Amino acid sequence: MDNSLPLEPPSPSRRKLLNFLTGAVVATAASSAIYPAAKFFTPPKEGGEGGSIIAKDKLGHIIPARQILAEPPGTRALIAGLAGEPTYLTVKADGTLEPVGIVNNCTHLGCTFPWNGTDEQFQCPCHGSRYSPDGSVVRGPANLPLKLVQVAVQGDSILISPWTEIDPRTHQKPWWI
Repeated sequence: MDNSLPLEPPSPSRRKLLNFLTGAVVATAASSAIYPAAKFFTPPKEGGEGGSIIAKDKLGHIIPARQILAEPPGTRALIAGLAGEPTYLTVKADGTLEPVGIVNNCTHLGCTFPWNGTDEQFQCPCHGSRYSPDGSVVRGPANLPLKLVQVAVQGDSILISPWTEIDPRTHQKPWWI
C-alpha cells in the first residue's frame, strides 16, 4: 500500500468556489448601493460657472427665456431658483429681465408670500411684514431685506447665480453670505 500524498496540487474545492462567488456578490451589491448614495450627495453640474443654475418651474421643467420675456413689462414671474427657493424675476420696460432676482422667503420666519401689484409690495400674510419692490423692509416684524440673486439670460436660458456683491439697498455685505 502506498500511503504517500499526491505531488500535484489539488483542483479548487467547492468551498473556495463558493467563497469566491459570495465575495463577488457582496462586492457587487456594495458598489451598487454606494454609487447612488455618492450621486445623491454630489451637487448637479448643470448651468454655468460660478454656481449658477438654469431657471425652472415648480415641477423642475426648464423655463425658456422667451416665455418670461413675452410677458408685459413690470411682470413678476415666480420661478424655482437656487436650492429650489421661490424667486421673482422682473420684466423691464425694454423687454429684458432685471439683472437682480428677489427670493420669496420672508426674513422673519421664512414664509412665502405673493407680490401685491395694487400696493406695489411683497406682503407676507402670516405676520404682516411688507417689502418694497426692491426687497427692502417697509414694515416689520422682519428686520432684514429679502435675499437677492443674480439673473442673466444666455440664449434661451435664464441663469440664476448667488449674489456675492455688496447689497445695493444697504451698501453693505449681504446678510445671507
